[in-house]
Amino acid sequence: MNNNSTPISPNKNFEEIKKIDENGIEYWEARELMPVLEYLRWENFSKVIEKASTACELSGQTISDHFREVTKVINAAKGATFTVIDYKLSRYACYLIAQNGDSKKQAIALAQTYFATQTRKQELFETLTEDEKRLLVRGEVVDHNKKLFKTAQDSGVRNFGKFNDAGYLGLYGLTNKQIQKKKRIGSDQVLDRAGATELAANLFRITQTDEQLQSTLQKGEKMGERGASKTHFVVGGKVRKAIKDIGGTMPEDLSAHEHINEVKKRIRGKKSPRIRRSSANQELFE
Repeated sequence: MNNNSTPISPNKNFEEIKKIDENGIEYWEARELMPVLEYLRWENFSKVIEKASTACELSGQTISDHFREVTKVINAAKGATFTVIDYKLSRYACYLIAQNGDSKKQAIALAQTYFATQTRKQELFETLTEDEKRLLVRGEVVDHNKKLFKTAQDSGVRNFGKFNDAGYLGLYGLTNKQIQKKKRIGSDQVLDRAGATELAANLFRITQTDEQLQSTLQKGEKMGERGASKTHFVVGGKVRKAIKDIGGTMPEDLSAHEHINEVKKRIRGKKSPRIRRSSANQELFE
């Protein structure tokens, strides 16, 4: 079987095919998910989707919120085209598909394990104190920011202050210095004084910008500093719109918290932290 269809690292492949719509909402395309889960024929995979849709309805959810039927034009030989049915799937829909798939397939079994692990992480996250949540998400932001800046550098960015401001302008409507002034945090880094909610919004901005830049690089192209900064701004703006659409508090209006270093001292003083960092820079729970 083609290695591209074999989910040796199913979580990586699953996240790699994720897309973001114009409202900043993540989704997956069923016909792209199909080979990742080791299904070769649409006729067989569509039956799994049907079972998953039924499970969705039985759970009290609206099917169209998670399984949106769309059509896709496929190019055939000699310039011919034909139209096929596809689905835009939510993360929950993908979970249900994994649960209703053929567990004899290695990819399905691994996908089920992946979703179970993610669910467990979420459950554990909810048990953390506000201090622990801040420390966990701040660590994620640091790691992904390093990755984003490396990708930005490969894309042609040299003025990282300007590039960083582009992301802040999109998400906050303010530059770094303007945010510092509004939140009255002096010269402290904005994200060192952000709460868990604000950090989560920035983490989404950072990871999605990195994905957009990586996608362009993988095509053998470079956006250049101007293009990369524009992408950072646009992604930040989409995250801002998503917050506004759900009635959330705009990040610039969220209160500043004490410096993250004080949180680290307090948690270390407890001598029994429930969070540790692995050698792979992943957040793990103990």
